[in-house]
Amino acid sequence: MSRRRPARRTARRPAGRAPRRPARRARKQDEQLTRLALAAGAVALAVPAVPWLLAHWWILVVAAVLAVTAGGLWYRHARRRAEQDRRRARALRLRIAALDALDHRAFEFAVRDLLRRDGCTAERLGGAGDNACDVRAVDPAGRVWAIQCKHRRDGDGGSAVGVGVLQQVNGTARQIHGADVAVVLTNGRFSSKATPWGKQHRIHLVDRRVLGEWAAGARPLWDLLDRVPPPRRPTARS
Repeated sequence: MSRRRPARRTARRPAGRAPRRPARRARKQDEQLTRLALAAGAVALAVPAVPWLLAHWWILVVAAVLAVTAGGLWYRHARRRAEQDRRRARALRLRIAALDALDHRAFEFAVRDLLRRDGCTAERLGGAGDNACDVRAVDPAGRVWAIQCKHRRDGDGGSAVGVGVLQQVNGTARQIHGADVAVVLTNGRFSSKATPWGKQHRIHLVDRRVLGEWAAGARPLWDLLDRVPPPRRPTARS
């Protein structure tokens, strides 16, 4: 006897539903309705307020006077604070021992602050991907400075900064950072080969002696270096 196979049940499709409106279009319409409702509410509030303000016009005058007075006080306070910041920057003096006590990150910020003291626009770039430039600055003469900082905890007793560091700066200072003046700066010393290599490739070296004189004195860094490029724009000294 042959057995009958059970009949396969075919799944019935649900009755056709009306196509839904795209969610993006619905959201846009809701936003438009919300804006219209807010605008209508603002108009509803403003219409009865206008006659009252016209009848009490002196309130508008008082509000304007208060606004102008507050703005003037804020402007004076901002100018006074900016002048205090400039005075503090001009008065910045650092001893070489204080620079020795910093870590490498704080050392870079100290170099940035010294450049700002001398009237430069300076920023710290140090960190991963800085392309051999820890501090970039533009001096009052319009020259761009790219400075690579090498901090030595033991000062002169630490390892000397070698030609390898100068080669990195030589490959990025002008090409990537657009520098007119490429500098390697350290609170330590340079190797015997680094000095002639720097002169040959126009890399300025700031060692412990020059750094100490710059940080503790009133002379800007460009007055302490030889063969600095001429100013890009006229200055008060030119």
